[in-house]
Amino acid sequence: MKLKYDYKIPPVDLECGVSIMLYVMGGKWKPYLINCMTHGIHRPVEFYREIKGASKRVLVKQLRELEEVGIVRRVVYDTIPVSAGYYLTDRGESLVPIVNDMYIWGLNNRDIFEED
Repeated sequence: MKLKYDYKIPPVDLECGVSIMLYVMGGKWKPYLINCMTHGIHRPVEFYREIKGASKRVLVKQLRELEEVGIVRRVVYDTIPVSAGYYLTDRGESLVPIVNDMYIWGLNNRDIFEED
């Protein structure tokens, strides 16, 4: 996969699962995008509405990166105007338990943001 800013990303250590996982899932919004897909959100406009604070450009970039590594597939619908949807592949589905664990951990530890 060729990214625009390849030089900033360290090489992937193929002997380290964490390195591979960070390469695939690294990015502020990728786990959130996968979580959204498990809740029935598939169209880019739905992602923009759901994920507050993320720009359209960044979300599209991260969706394309997930597509390039086989986590999601993009389906283009023959409508006017043309629309597209993103769906998890089998490989992407294998990340759902990990993303769910991240979600639960976050909810159980949200007190770290509470002021005393």
